[in-house]
Amino acid sequence: MNPTAETRDAPSPWRVVLAFATIYLVWGTTYFVVGEVVHAWPPLLMSSARFLVAGTLLYAWRRTHGAPAPTRENWIAAAWVSVLLLLCGYGVTAWAQKSVPSGLTALIVSMTPLVMVAIEWLRPGGRRPAALVMVGLGMGLAGMLLLVGPTRLDVGDEGVPLFPTLACAFASLCWATGSVLGRQARQSRDALLSASMQMLLGCVWLGIAGLLVGELDAVREAPFTTELFGGWLYLTVAGSLGAYTAYIYLLEVSTPARVSTYAYVNPAVAVFVGWLLGGEVVTSRMGLAGALLLGGVMLITLRRPRK
Repeated sequence: MNPTAETRDAPSPWRVVLAFATIYLVWGTTYFVVGEVVHAWPPLLMSSARFLVAGTLLYAWRRTHGAPAPTRENWIAAAWVSVLLLLCGYGVTAWAQKSVPSGLTALIVSMTPLVMVAIEWLRPGGRRPAALVMVGLGMGLAGMLLLVGPTRLDVGDEGVPLFPTLACAFASLCWATGSVLGRQARQSRDALLSASMQMLLGCVWLGIAGLLVGELDAVREAPFTTELFGGWLYLTVAGSLGAYTAYIYLLEVSTPARVSTYAYVNPAVAVFVGWLLGGEVVTSRMGLAGALLLGGVMLITLRRPRK
């Protein structure tokens, strides 16, 4: 099936389900991987290399399989969307995670669905969210607060640095803004080609930012191990080629409220992975949080969007 026609007409249900499963599960498992890699390798240049490889492969695949050549307007749209999503969203978050604990990062990211719904509502021509959607968002946020909680913020005696924490919140705002406004941009009609163009341009912005903050010296001193390379490869293949492409596709065929539910599910998946692979203890509080998260996601995703 041609992805171009599918994103503009009726989307294939199984593709939508697969895309949601990808952003739920893959992005959830990358919490640990990102934390390990960014503490050893410079985050911005590491991310730049990741999106360069993924974007090149995806762009070549789509162009050789019938995707039309992108226009100048398509490249301009991909340029500013990639600044919001990949540079200010992903890049700043990766940089902040060198100082901000994963629990606090997850809590900040959980605000993304509320921001996306608010932007979608307040933008020109936007639609007011249904009452059940707002209830679902509230349940999801409550579940995240219960799941993360003060005991999972890993805040030491010296506290978390303020600037990286604010930078993480700024990144979440940029990600939400790019996700909503990018839906109205004059991007390629082929969603997968659009994703590849964003990654190719995003790697440029990330590379420039990495050089400006002096990460080139850190590259020379960074350790190279099989584990670190495997983590980077997983982020490149599963995180970029898989999850990011699925995310851009879902922004084309679904609503911002539904797509944003990944921000509630990912931390829950991360906790499950920690229990399964790392031997972390799962408490009754986590079980109640999981129930709230699942209920909130169901209210948001199962309700039919307004005509």
